[in-house]
Amino acid sequence: MKNVIITDHPLIQHKLTIMRKVDTGSKDFRELLTEITMLMGYEVTKDLPLVDVEIETPIQKMNSKILSGKKLAIVPILRAGIGMVDGFVSLIPAAKVGHIGLYRDPETHEPVEYYCKLPQDIGEREVLLVDPMLATGGSATAAIELLRAKGAKNIRMINLVAAPEGIEAVHAKYPDVDIYVAAVDEKLNDHKYIIPGLGDAGDRLFGTK
Repeated sequence: MKNVIITDHPLIQHKLTIMRKVDTGSKDFRELLTEITMLMGYEVTKDLPLVDVEIETPIQKMNSKILSGKKLAIVPILRAGIGMVDGFVSLIPAAKVGHIGLYRDPETHEPVEYYCKLPQDIGEREVLLVDPMLATGGSATAAIELLRAKGAKNIRMINLVAAPEGIEAVHAKYPDVDIYVAAVDEKLNDHKYIIPGLGDAGDRLFGTK
């Protein structure tokens, strides 16, 4: 699939399998989500620009590389996206964090916005939009629309598990947005849940029903 990067490292697949299991509790689910996010972060950030600097080792001076200081923003889609923030912040402590609050109407399955707070300079930042599940693509496209309206130009979507329908929905409207996933599952069921999926990520993260 175009613009879809599947990070299928064995450690990610192993941890995702444990997350999928119905008897995995909230504590382990949260910890595994953070660990997988960090592992995916290496792939997501592998093309960050570098600059040469001169440093001195205990032996001699040398030219070495550091990050160029490109500005990043991590933007979770509430609620479940919160579970992916710590993994990225651990890798990129200087990144700013915004929040987009969306919920899915149980009747129409359409996203409804209830909160949006972003860094003032969002237009100057590479945005990492995070949410464990990409199901219908409704929340993702609504979040991207909000980000674009606020001036964001460069957006990457990072999900744990995606349905083909969600990927198609995002790329139908925003073909320039790269989507990073740990797994592309089979399809959506009649209730718009991913099959086989891992259930409601928000409920499993926070122990709610």
